[in-house]
Amino acid sequence: MYEGIVQDLIDELGRLPGVGPKSAQRIAFHLLQADPTDVRRLAAVLVEVKEKVKFCSVCGNVAEEETCRICRDPRRDPAQLCVVEEPKDVVAIERTREFKGRYHVLGGAISPIEGVGPDQLRIKELMQRLADGTVTEVILATDPNLEGEATATYLTRFLAPLGVRVSRLASGLPVGGDLEYADEVTLGRAFEGRRSVSG
Repeated sequence: MYEGIVQDLIDELGRLPGVGPKSAQRIAFHLLQADPTDVRRLAAVLVEVKEKVKFCSVCGNVAEEETCRICRDPRRDPAQLCVVEEPKDVVAIERTREFKGRYHVLGGAISPIEGVGPDQLRIKELMQRLADGTVTEVILATDPNLEGEATATYLTRFLAPLGVRVSRLASGLPVGGDLEYADEVTLGRAFEGRRSVSG
């Protein structure tokens, strides 16, 4: 334990995902030794991102306007909708340059252990987007882990009666992994080899 504000900083950093106590301590001491201008710039960016960045009213991706740049792009195919868990997954898929459609960000995955059920995800919004018949294919690009598979299975049951083609990313992605960490080639192959799923 350190004195006052130093310990407060370590505690706050330790609350970030993926940052354990040792990492929090290292980051805190890095900030203490850093140039004050660099620290002020970091603080300003943190405040600015909370003030300016919101979630797209259409797809749920991060945006600085009411809608994100992908939803505003008229060149994107409105007939294909790729369903992902988080905005970071949109970035991972965009890096492949394989997908030319639009996205729907669920805001997580079904995880009973963490108390996340279907009602906590943007599934109602997904169903509203499908109501007008513009979308002909829904690609389920949830993470290939237990929660992602449960979410894909749940969505398949919901989507099957709607008459849209439902596909799931193909093999090539490691089971138990996250889309965020997959390289472009692996993710690209997974898109090319996606398969249909039936409820």
